[in-house]
Amino acid sequence: MRAKAIAVNGFQSFEFSEIYPFFWDQLEKSNLFLQGILDTAKSPMNDKTVEWLFQHPLSDGGTFTGVADVVSKYGLVPKQAMPETNSSDNTSRMANLISLKLKEYGLQLRELVAQGAKPATLEKEKTNMLGTIYRMLVLNLGVPPTEFDYVRTDAKGNPVETEHHTPMSFLEKYGDKQLLSNYVMLMNDPSREYYKCYEIDYDRHRYDGRNWTYVNLPVEDIKEMAITSLKDSTMMYFSCDVGKFLNSERGLLDVKNYDYESLMGTTFGMDKKQRIQAFSSGSSHAMTLMAVDLGKDGKPVKWMVENSWGPASGYQGHLIMTDEWFNEYMFRLVVETKYVPAKVMELFKQKPIRLPAWDPMFAEEE
Repeated sequence: MRAKAIAVNGFQSFEFSEIYPFFWDQLEKSNLFLQGILDTAKSPMNDKTVEWLFQHPLSDGGTFTGVADVVSKYGLVPKQAMPETNSSDNTSRMANLISLKLKEYGLQLRELVAQGAKPATLEKEKTNMLGTIYRMLVLNLGVPPTEFDYVRTDAKGNPVETEHHTPMSFLEKYGDKQLLSNYVMLMNDPSREYYKCYEIDYDRHRYDGRNWTYVNLPVEDIKEMAITSLKDSTMMYFSCDVGKFLNSERGLLDVKNYDYESLMGTTFGMDKKQRIQAFSSGSSHAMTLMAVDLGKDGKPVKWMVENSWGPASGYQGHLIMTDEWFNEYMFRLVVETKYVPAKVMELFKQKPIRLPAWDPMFAEEE
């Protein structure tokens, strides 16, 4: 959305506030946890879903579907309207405190259910609990704006017009209100059957939102759509196992970066399917897939992503990956529907195969 806003409006620079959707993301996830506790309140504490909930009450990360659910409900604001805070730059203490409070609340809700509390009483108690979480978020991140003035500038950075907005009107003008319908999510997971639709339980940011639903495809099929999108100057949400064979100084992801086998005098023979099954590799980080280098045969040689670790990180804030690395450690891609073949779109009409929250391929990207 940021790239499109810059291109369409000729901005010198532009950035949405990350903290505004993050605020609502954390509140919605808190509600998702508390409601999940209520839904499973009659199950024993050692039930796997109950254990998973208490182990994962909150997270900083997420997926495209979660972002789309939050943005479509709350809109967006420019960075000036809700800037970074010390807590947003260092979320661990805030997250630990809120998680601790949520776990305490989870136990209290289970006790109320055991005592026979009525649904109206439980709902009132949950609302009061979320009020406390809201206050904790405000103390760390500030109050989310409901309206604001935005000074639009030209390509040279000169002021052109002062616009008055709500978060939803700003999303409509500078973002995309159709995030839930204009995009599909693709996965390369060789541990499961291809050309099938899957969803992961509790892999959403809103209780009333959508679980992360995707079609599993061979990597070559995904590449074709990625190349089509990039040829039309359209970047994509992309996620991978970024820590594998990363040379952070060069900003290069290449399976030949390090010769661990010679160093250790042994081989590391697991393929992508086996690494997934053994919890040795999974999607850990989301970035923006922005460029591809094609050889004379039209096949990709290397790819480039825009990262979020700052301009001094990697190659001028970017990472470059070889196509061989892409094959081994790319997992998820979100593509606009206009770049997706009809036969792939048909797959989304399947009833998704539902996977549990603790599935090896479940990971919230940072």
